[in-house]
Amino acid sequence: MIYVLTGVLTLLLIITLLPMSYCQHYLVRSCDFVRLQVFYSAGFCCAVSSYLAVSQWSFLTLSCVILSIIILLLQGKWIYPYTPLAKQEVLASSKDAEHSIRIMSANVLMSNDRYEKLISLVNKHQPDLFITLESDITWQQQLKGLEGDYPHRIYCPKDNRYGMHLYSKYKIKRYQICELIEDDIPSIHILFEDADGVEMQGHFIHPAPPSPTEEDSSRTRDTELIILAKALKKLRRPCIVAGDLNDVAWSRTTRLFMKISGFLDPRKGRGFFNTFHAEYFFMRWPLDHLFHSNDFTVKRIERLAKYGSDHFALLTELVYKPNACNQKQTEQIDEDVAVEELKMPSASKHQVPMFDD
Repeated sequence: MIYVLTGVLTLLLIITLLPMSYCQHYLVRSCDFVRLQVFYSAGFCCAVSSYLAVSQWSFLTLSCVILSIIILLLQGKWIYPYTPLAKQEVLASSKDAEHSIRIMSANVLMSNDRYEKLISLVNKHQPDLFITLESDITWQQQLKGLEGDYPHRIYCPKDNRYGMHLYSKYKIKRYQICELIEDDIPSIHILFEDADGVEMQGHFIHPAPPSPTEEDSSRTRDTELIILAKALKKLRRPCIVAGDLNDVAWSRTTRLFMKISGFLDPRKGRGFFNTFHAEYFFMRWPLDHLFHSNDFTVKRIERLAKYGSDHFALLTELVYKPNACNQKQTEQIDEDVAVEELKMPSASKHQVPMFDD
């Protein structure tokens, strides 16, 4: 038993230490995704090794206890900000606050044919902005029933799992569909007007994941996130960024995105809101995100019911509050060093639309 435990803890330690490097290979970056699973596994190993240390003390059992505690501390440092124990980064709004903005994003899974289940979720929660990812022309046709409630729509159907559709109750004054890094991997950028006539921006992205079937490394994903962050750095309008980032909330790249842009994550201090994988409860992590500028308080965040996809839909309700006294980003990250280590190119194929002209 103790030898098995030693082997498991050694593997968990390797998985814990690998993502501390700047290596962008998918095998290394995938270790970012399983921090929750490693934390829980280390906790179980700590309990077992502690029992063994009490019942049959030896140097090896004591080493297992120490090693499991080290893993728990290292992993806990990354995931702690997303637990209810941490301070909330975004203030909560009043429950009866008027003129909130409801944003729902859903990676539909292109092969999923349970269209009515998703339509039912939309009809139930009535988001003001509804973003679909992985949506092709078939999904576009099946969602035509929503068009009566959403007079402003942007269609970008694709059959490569990177199609996007945006349905809006708000007036979209300007928009642009861009392929920032890779051909056939679009993003949607809009200038819209909320119910009070306030101009806001929305940026909706779905970069390719690091995986053996997609990209050997996370370089293209990381590049898209950091290029967007740099463009948003001096933005003066209220702004929302949402989508399936194919990255977890606590990764180095996502943290760097928030540090550079100055955007906030309303999940901090509220929970993980793991949106993938919908079918395997023991292998879930937060892949779908919403970040926003410091102009909002949060009324609600909810992971919605299953609808046949491998993702859950994410619903976030924000209240526009200029100069909200939210918790500022305090994490110390050397931006220039981090970007250099991530080997980011200096420019993208297209500029991120800021709608300033």
